[in-house]
Amino acid sequence: MFSSLFSTSPPVDPTAPNFHPVSSKYKDAELFGELAPKDTEMLCASGGFVAETLIWYTTTPDGMIVMCQVIHSAVGVWYPTIQFTCKIYDPKTQKAIWKSVNVSNFACPAPGRDKRSCKADQFSITHKVNPDSDYPETYVISAHPSDDVQIFLEVSRPASAPGFKVGNDAEGGYSHFGPDPKNAEGYVVHRFWPLYKSTGHVTISGQAKSVEGPGMFVHAIQGMRPNLVAASWNFAHFQSQDHGGVSAIQMEFTTTEAYGKKGAGSGGVVVNIGSLVVGGKLATVTAETKWPGEPVAEDALVRSRASHLKPVLDPETGYQKPSELLFEWAGPSVIRGSSGTYKALLQVDVGDVEKPKGLIEKVDVLAEIPYVIKMAVNYVARTKPYIYQWTNPAKLVINEPGSDAAVEANGHVYMEATFIS
Repeated sequence: MFSSLFSTSPPVDPTAPNFHPVSSKYKDAELFGELAPKDTEMLCASGGFVAETLIWYTTTPDGMIVMCQVIHSAVGVWYPTIQFTCKIYDPKTQKAIWKSVNVSNFACPAPGRDKRSCKADQFSITHKVNPDSDYPETYVISAHPSDDVQIFLEVSRPASAPGFKVGNDAEGGYSHFGPDPKNAEGYVVHRFWPLYKSTGHVTISGQAKSVEGPGMFVHAIQGMRPNLVAASWNFAHFQSQDHGGVSAIQMEFTTTEAYGKKGAGSGGVVVNIGSLVVGGKLATVTAETKWPGEPVAEDALVRSRASHLKPVLDPETGYQKPSELLFEWAGPSVIRGSSGTYKALLQVDVGDVEKPKGLIEKVDVLAEIPYVIKMAVNYVARTKPYIYQWTNPAKLVINEPGSDAAVEANGHVYMEATFIS
């Protein structure tokens, strides 16, 4: 059971590629793969090392962030651990509420549903379909992670913004680790809803607050120990109600030194996946690989990049935190009847260590993950992972096909920068 996930035996050729990123598997015109119903069904693995998560991010017009997450973690022969976590942040009060609970009586699928629905004593996630409508899919999220916090949300995906993975085949969404991708040592896979409409409320200490606004959803699976997957992660989620609805998302990870184009020691490979929604329609899907030591084509048709600008040492975490973040998108249109390239740029000032701008929290990762995972991963002495979380007013600059004039969308962006090693 453990051999495929924990083996350190080198391949026959130690300089052979041992990382196969999804961002390099497909041609520019083949990046968009529409999700099938099976793609968002929970795997619910019970053996090996598999961490699976469902996350919904909602942003209200006044910038409030509501994040709901289900985490299913399997570690070897131990019984899986299931958590429900949520974060509610109001920029007006600058107060963040964070709840994390190990749930009881978890069931997937939920009774009478498929594996897109699950439930426990502390929450229920119900997936509904309404084919041939303007909103063909909906999740109903009901949760009470503590006595003082209750959440009820309906999040509905518009037909004009289909869910996607990178690549329209059975391997779509997957990055594989190890010399043989068909017999991989591990993998990661990501599937997205680039845009949804949320309605509902959160109740905090008896006070209800409406939650109306756009958001995005991701279903992600890591089929190996998290400290082996990546040395760092970046994430951005921008939403605006301008121009009929604009969404820009980006997820990026950088591999450890163990996995790269030339085997162990050639890591530091950057994999970036993104999308743009313009006018309420999924406009483009982007994916790009940055190989260490290889030049980056500034005029590439497809660009999907996250950059840390003006880094400064944060003595609290020991990491070089950015003072600004820059996100870039460029890719061919996936709107039916439209051709050409969509481009977008987002630059956000997050301040320095003494005077941060929009900082919600610095999350000590090891303080939050289940004990059994910390015990199995056993890297506490070597790394201290942190996640910086920010939310800021922001302006996305968009260049649409056939137009020389840039379009600006004003909204809010939620961002994470994760340092693992």
